[in-house]
Amino acid sequence: MNIIIAILLLGVIIFVHELGHFLMARLFKIPVQEFAIGMGPEIYSYYTGETLYSIRGIPLGGYVNIEGMEANSKVENGFNTKTPLQRFLVLSAGIVMNFLLAFIIVVGLTFSSGKITQNEKPIIGGVIKTTDAFGKLEKGDIIESINGIKVENWKEINPILEAKTINNSEISIKLKRGDKVFDKKITLTKDNKSNKEYIGILPSYIVEKYSFREGMIESVKGYFNIFSSIFDGLIKLFTGKVGADEISGPIGIVKVVGEVSQSGNFFLLFWLGAFLSINIGIFNLLPFPALDGGRLLFVIFELIGIKVNKKLEERIHTTGLILLLGLFVFATFNDIFKLL
Repeated sequence: MNIIIAILLLGVIIFVHELGHFLMARLFKIPVQEFAIGMGPEIYSYYTGETLYSIRGIPLGGYVNIEGMEANSKVENGFNTKTPLQRFLVLSAGIVMNFLLAFIIVVGLTFSSGKITQNEKPIIGGVIKTTDAFGKLEKGDIIESINGIKVENWKEINPILEAKTINNSEISIKLKRGDKVFDKKITLTKDNKSNKEYIGILPSYIVEKYSFREGMIESVKGYFNIFSSIFDGLIKLFTGKVGADEISGPIGIVKVVGEVSQSGNFFLLFWLGAFLSINIGIFNLLPFPALDGGRLLFVIFELIGIKVNKKLEERIHTTGLILLLGLFVFATFNDIFKLL
């Protein structure tokens, strides 16, 4: 089941990426030979007379076969017959779609989750299982007093625990549960690191709807936080702070998605989808041969007046593709060794 969820998640991200290339190519009337989801042998296909739409056997990846990208191509209205700006837009459309998909996901998650703030009232939101309070106190209980000291605000709890009036690790809590009032004796749990004692209760939270303005501001913050974390990871990789053995491929992604889906936290699963979509977009943006970013680099050269021989460019991209396949194999073996 985890593998299916991971495949679906990656499938949607890749489909959106390739859809960007496809739509932009069609906008400029560039012939598209095939729009494929997946790799390998063909399972299903439909030919419209212009484009072959296919689903292939290996559910990882996908591609859009845009005609006229070869050096000696003579296809009418082919890719290489278009202006540098038009080719730039076709090549960058997949990356833009990945970034757009991630932003839509983040906006949706932000507005659906709402604004979460801690409740100031002394209402218990949860109890830590490893403490004496577990089983005695319950979520929703309202604390009225501790050792006879009235509690009206959650922030008043810690000062009471730290007060000199507590001479041992046992405290008395008066609480309200529904219409009933209880007195509970609780043995405090000691934190060995801070040498402080605590009850083991968590505060409750209030969820409020965002206004449109607030929601969009929070969405933009969350969106750019993802970019920041990815760039931070890339910097650590290129500066050697993160070793090459930390690079993960499809197996590693499936493992992470599986762990998240097992938690049952669909919010986190969608957030991971936004993270992966931006990750794929940034990866394709890298100025490496065979990637969209590498092809964009040659188009930028043309835009500033530097012409590169098309046959030479094709050889460079072919070499880049071989190196990328090598990186894919390396990452896959990395994932297998981690699993073992």
